[in-house]
Amino acid sequence: MPTWGELLKELQQLVKAKVALPEGTSPFDFLRRKYIAAMAQRTRRNVILYASKWTQPGANPALTSINDEDIHGFMEVVHGLGGDELDLVVHSPGGSAEATEAIVTYLRTKFQHIRLFVPHAAMSAATMLACAADRIVMGKHSFLGPIDPQFIFQTDGVISASPAQAILEQFALAQKECQNPALLGSWMPILRQYAPALIVQCKYAQELSRSLVSTWLARHMLRNDVERDKRATFIAGALSDHARYKSHGRFIPRDELRKLGLLIDDLESDQGLQDDALSIYHATSHTFNATNAVKIIENHLGKAFIKTQQTLAMQQVIEQRPFPPPPPQP
Repeated sequence: MPTWGELLKELQQLVKAKVALPEGTSPFDFLRRKYIAAMAQRTRRNVILYASKWTQPGANPALTSINDEDIHGFMEVVHGLGGDELDLVVHSPGGSAEATEAIVTYLRTKFQHIRLFVPHAAMSAATMLACAADRIVMGKHSFLGPIDPQFIFQTDGVISASPAQAILEQFALAQKECQNPALLGSWMPILRQYAPALIVQCKYAQELSRSLVSTWLARHMLRNDVERDKRATFIAGALSDHARYKSHGRFIPRDELRKLGLLIDDLESDQGLQDDALSIYHATSHTFNATNAVKIIENHLGKAFIKTQQTLAMQQVIEQRPFPPPPPQP
């Protein structure tokens, strides 16, 4: 299996050998696309990478999260693909539930069967995205995360995120304790931070994440389960329960996710496929470490939608790699 260090050596050899690359293609692009194409050749399915620079320092969270702009990236890389099967390789901290819904809706109009690969972690709204797949493929080192919605606050110049469920519980505690006039002085600075509609927004945000995930699970991953609605509701409720995981950033391993009822395949069960998926991830990590790229949406034909942090510009790389596309599925 090509490790992070071995891929770094391959990059260094590309540069040292002065390999002639297609115009506008860096060694980082060449290496990443090589392994995305290799995965498509192996599986005979379409492959799309969706990854952002969130586990490396220095990236703006607003640029690495799932947002409304991403739908344009997916439209760009889906255009021209044949067949109705997709392998989606995801490395993301999550982001907007609404943007995730738009992505899922679009991908489901294009593909009948979707496998979502998690080479490292897909958290929050990216976990919601995983729950819209037919199967999830994870390694021993792979994780999903809770889907409890978060609200962003800025207090005295400090930005922080608070779980919707924790806000509701804190407000209920305040209602109880403020019956004692002696405690009002302690609670008033906290309650002043609450916007007029915050409590209602928290409730609606919880309902939205649970509703989307339970609907997607019942419609796709659990569609052959006679108790699909019941199981889907349970999984969505468990993943959105802040009291269960105590932290929105908690990493949930595949064995625990299986116990909840998600359909997960072991990445290690196919050595070649594991090599492809991890090589894509490591090559992408090198891209993020050495370039201005902070988000990459890219298919196995070398067509990409790349966001950079300095210019905030979208770079479209539309050259074809010298690898044949997988044939359309019958």
